[in-house]
Amino acid sequence: MDAGIDVAIIGGSGLYELAPVVDRVGPVAICEVQGRRVAFLNRHGDGHRVPPHAVDYRANLRALADLGARRILATFACGSLTADLGPGTLVVPDQLIDRTRGRADTFFDAFHDGLRHAEFAEPYDAAARQALLTGTPDAVDGGTVVVINGPRFATRAESRWYRSMGGTLINMTQYPEAVLARELHIPYAAIGLITDYDSGVDDRPDIAPVTIEAVLAEFERHLPRLRAAVLAAAVL
Repeated sequence: MDAGIDVAIIGGSGLYELAPVVDRVGPVAICEVQGRRVAFLNRHGDGHRVPPHAVDYRANLRALADLGARRILATFACGSLTADLGPGTLVVPDQLIDRTRGRADTFFDAFHDGLRHAEFAEPYDAAARQALLTGTPDAVDGGTVVVINGPRFATRAESRWYRSMGGTLINMTQYPEAVLARELHIPYAAIGLITDYDSGVDDRPDIAPVTIEAVLAEFERHLPRLRAAVLAAAVL
């Protein structure tokens, strides 16, 4: 069912509402944003009951595709793997490294109509990224997200290793969301809010281990900025 949706927004940890809701289609809220119908999907479900490794990413992306979404903008909370990027920073990444396991990360479990190997060298769509950057002048342009399985946080040794691999951010949900959007031929980009320094940053023992309470508190502090960022990008 094509509902005339141009832009869909996937909300991550902390972003559970977007704008006034005018309709609902299953788990998707249809919102009115400056006269445009924008779909909003809460990645973790009502009450944040679904942990990152258990999210049905395929169902989420299929629901947005069925509504006719032509662009997907996503939000996510993340840790920083570098001292240069501190809590409260908004980042529009351009690369990711998948360190998850066991997730259903493709729609092509069988090749019924020929080979299906998604091109994924640039995991984020350039035009969608530019919309986020235009709508968020203070956002950092570029970064590599290391996506871990969760729900636990990383050890200090893992954090140091991820940084040595070129990672700048650490998160639990950007994969397989991005590649599933690619398989559906829907341009996808995301904006992350750094909520903490990950535990192995620059081998600094003074950085306390990450806790979900601290993550959510930092996210709540900067939620208005994040919401404004995706709303601005949605109408560009």
